[in-house]
Amino acid sequence: MKITIMYGTESGESELAAEEIRDALLELHDATIVNMEDVDVDAIDVTDFHLVVCSTYGEGELPASARPFHAALSANRPDLTGLRYAVLGRGDRTYAETYSRGSEHVDELLRELGATRIGEYGREDASDWNAPDDLAAQWALSTVAAFDALVTAA
Repeated sequence: MKITIMYGTESGESELAAEEIRDALLELHDATIVNMEDVDVDAIDVTDFHLVVCSTYGEGELPASARPFHAALSANRPDLTGLRYAVLGRGDRTYAETYSRGSEHVDELLRELGATRIGEYGREDASDWNAPDDLAAQWALSTVAAFDALVTAA
C-alpha cells in the first residue's frame, strides 16, 4: 500500500514525527513524506492512504507550513471523495481550549471536501513527559493495521 505522510509544522517537530512514522512503516509499505506547503491540492492522489501530522500554533491556529495547504483546499475545493486519511494532532494539553486545534482545522476541511477519516484521532501532547518517544510511530502502526483490516474485509 502507498502511504503519503503530510505534515504541517511551525518549529519542525511535526516533520520529525513524520520521519519517525515513515521509518516505522517503510518495512511493510511504500511511505513518503511531504510538507503540506508543498502539496498541490489539485493533484492529491485519492488512492493513497494519507497520514496527516499537524501541530498547533498560537491560539489554536494552523502552523506556518499548513496554512498554504489549507488556503488552497479552501479556494480550489477539490473533490476528495475516495481519499482515506488519519490524523495525528500535536499540541500542548495545558492549553485545553486550543489543544491540537491546528490539526482539527485540516481534518474538518478534508471531511467537508469528501474525504473519510479512518481510525482513532491521534493526539500527541507536548506537555506529557511520560509519553513514549515513539508515540507517533505506535499511532501510525495501529492506524495502518486498522486500515489494512478494513480494506481486507471489503
